[in-house]
Amino acid sequence: MTRPYTPWLLVTVALALAAIYLFPLYWMYVTSLKSGSEIFANPPTFWPRSPDPSVYPAVWVRRTMPVYLWNSVVIASGVTAITVILGTGCAYVLARYRNGWIDVGLFCVLMLQVLPASVMITPLFVGFNQVGLLGSPRLAVVLAAAAKAMPFFVVLVRATFMSVPRELEEAALVDGNSRIGAFFFIVLPLARNGILVCAILTFMSAFGEYIYSKSIIQDPGLQPASVGLSGFLGPNSTDWNSIMAYSAIYVTPILAIFVLLQRRIVAGLTSGALK
Repeated sequence: MTRPYTPWLLVTVALALAAIYLFPLYWMYVTSLKSGSEIFANPPTFWPRSPDPSVYPAVWVRRTMPVYLWNSVVIASGVTAITVILGTGCAYVLARYRNGWIDVGLFCVLMLQVLPASVMITPLFVGFNQVGLLGSPRLAVVLAAAAKAMPFFVVLVRATFMSVPRELEEAALVDGNSRIGAFFFIVLPLARNGILVCAILTFMSAFGEYIYSKSIIQDPGLQPASVGLSGFLGPNSTDWNSIMAYSAIYVTPILAIFVLLQRRIVAGLTSGALK
């Protein structure tokens, strides 16, 4: 007879793994409140002796954080819009029509996800220069990041479309709807939760885009917050509490979005697991 598992043991393991995963975030927030000497104290302190939150408004003003954050939002919104509009149709086709060419297309989509951004940046930069897109660097970054995010979006949304019964579409076609009408009025409403979750994940990923922005955007007024953070770094960097404060300001909105929408995200990711 199989011995039943102990829920408390699983909870303990889960909490231990969560603590290991979240400790760097905790250390980031704590370090931002420490003084310069306390940061290098040995043994380290796990809570600042005299927390100093004044570093946050100082970094906000000195590093022009509103400009960087706005640029990150613009780039992430553009990437999400392009990915959702183009990726939804692609995922629907891959879910509904099955033949050898569709399998080849899905394989190519998956292979695009394997390519790292550091490998793609050189040919993309040359191509954008040839067509004149480097004159609009944020648009170039949006297109490059959208191409990188598309495979992930397509694969997840395809699973969502496959969970929608084909019989509902066939019934709509019998009632006089066109294929496009059945897609917009029958399939899309049923798959909207999965699409919304994938759009949120795409936005969160694009909000931290760095490689394309660092290579393509040269104007500091157009760079996102991820590139602005690299302005702190150098061979003689010692202002670690300001670096951590900047990182905390940058990361906190994404953490808040994830915490508020975590149930919907998990439900959307598993919506295509069962039919």
